[in-house]
Amino acid sequence: MNEMRNLLAIWELILCYFRLSLKVSLFVCIYLFNSLLLFDFPSLLTYSFCFFLFRGSLKSPWSRRRRKHVLLPKQWKTFFTPDGKLSDGGVKFLKKVRTGGVDPSIRTEVWPFLLGVYDLNSSKEERDAVKNENRKIYENLRKECRKIIQRREKSSKLKETAVSNSIEGSGDFSQVLDSPCVEDAVSSRRSVSSEGGSPAAEDLDHPIYDQTPVHDLTPRCSSLSLEGEGDKSVLTCEGASPGDSESTDSDSSEDPESIPLLSTEGGEGSEGFLNNANEDSSSSKTESKSKTHTDEDFATWQRIIRLDAVRANSEWIIYSPSQAAVSEIKAQRLAKIVSLKDYDHLEPCRIYHAARLVAILEAYAVYDPEIGYCQGMSDLLSPLMSVLEEDHEAFWCFVAFMKKARHNFRLDEVGIRRQLGIVSKIIKGKDIHLYRHLEQLQAEDCFFVYRMVVVLFRRELTFEQTLCLWEVMWADQAAIRGGIAKSAWGRMRLRAPPTDDLLLYAIAACVLQRRKLIIEKYSSMDEIMRECNSMAGNLDVWKLLDDAHDLVVTLQEKI
Repeated sequence: MNEMRNLLAIWELILCYFRLSLKVSLFVCIYLFNSLLLFDFPSLLTYSFCFFLFRGSLKSPWSRRRRKHVLLPKQWKTFFTPDGKLSDGGVKFLKKVRTGGVDPSIRTEVWPFLLGVYDLNSSKEERDAVKNENRKIYENLRKECRKIIQRREKSSKLKETAVSNSIEGSGDFSQVLDSPCVEDAVSSRRSVSSEGGSPAAEDLDHPIYDQTPVHDLTPRCSSLSLEGEGDKSVLTCEGASPGDSESTDSDSSEDPESIPLLSTEGGEGSEGFLNNANEDSSSSKTESKSKTHTDEDFATWQRIIRLDAVRANSEWIIYSPSQAAVSEIKAQRLAKIVSLKDYDHLEPCRIYHAARLVAILEAYAVYDPEIGYCQGMSDLLSPLMSVLEEDHEAFWCFVAFMKKARHNFRLDEVGIRRQLGIVSKIIKGKDIHLYRHLEQLQAEDCFFVYRMVVVLFRRELTFEQTLCLWEVMWADQAAIRGGIAKSAWGRMRLRAPPTDDLLLYAIAACVLQRRKLIIEKYSSMDEIMRECNSMAGNLDVWKLLDDAHDLVVTLQEKI
């Protein structure tokens, strides 16, 4: 009877620790079993005690697949063929990124592949052509930004002159209003949209985007509260009417042809977002109602952009030494070019960073006027800028990033609700007890993770953790975009196939890790929301990704 009890105790011990360290557990299991057969109970007890002591040095079962080696420069070079193409369509490259991320020294080279700026099957010659074309388009977008600002300044001066003349009685006010200059200023802000048309060269004084057909989706968002507390209506837009929100989320995450690219002077901007040198994605392919976007819209976006740029945090500085060491003269010069204001309290590197944010975000507002600018977009751009020192490269990577994230900044919030619904389904499929508790609190819509969804964990993770999570997420999206079959991944990450919704699985995993706390201590959604907002800096990104991949394996077919 005693021997049976000892046997049961031993096997219970073995099963308890087996998951902690496979190799150690197998060795101990063999020795314990041999000791049991030989009835060598002194040795049995001794090694059981040693195993118990050794347990303290073992990693948590959550850490059983921690981060492997990152993609290093030497290995990165081996992935290319002599003509500069990625071997095997980029499968090995994506697998490597998926397990360990990218070494900081090669992120500038790797990210354009992950984000789709460069096609996985492109040659060096094709990528050079894409890069040159993208640079030209970005420069033309910046020129258009300056023209809009000049038109507004001219219009403002004319109005001031008209008011001054009217007050002083120095002339007939109606004559001023009837002047050709004022008519030009007013007409430049009117919509002259046409189906598939592009502006004539002689009409460049007018807003280019007023003549380009775009999707009839939502109004321009100007501010977005990301605090995560209070009412659920936290996405606010200026100058928007309820009737403007009539589209579905699927419209905002389609191919690049669906994103309204603005035509630019000389026809150089007629090409769409280039996945490769041969792809033509001109905005004339878009078949939808045109939408009016005026200089006043741009002025609203510009005002919010400048405020957010000056308030941007400095967490990136230690990760970008070259930008941190920028001279005060260079920073001041760039700030003057983009008309940055209220930055006297900032050190040169932050002034330079803020000025770059303004330049790129203004260009994006002209490129995609349907979205324009919303608070929170600077959170997504800032990490990209810290790595990509060339503005045109940072811009196009941001465009590619926003291809998936742009529906987070729509007034109708269809995209946000869809993603929150997926998070809710994942939690329900994995832990029905937790889901029932959320239902009792009327929190089953998972609105408490709103901020995580909108800015993709940027506020909850450290700077480096954010980049690691995004790189793994981009690798999944690149695999799907490249048509890489599920079988190509083999036993990779427990056979977890690539998914467009890895972020949502990570968010669900984050909530599930706190299930006990939520069930036992929290009695309202506000309390859960405060817990989520307090996670900043306290998350293990690789543990999170491991749990997310576990959820993908078990639930993807059901969601």
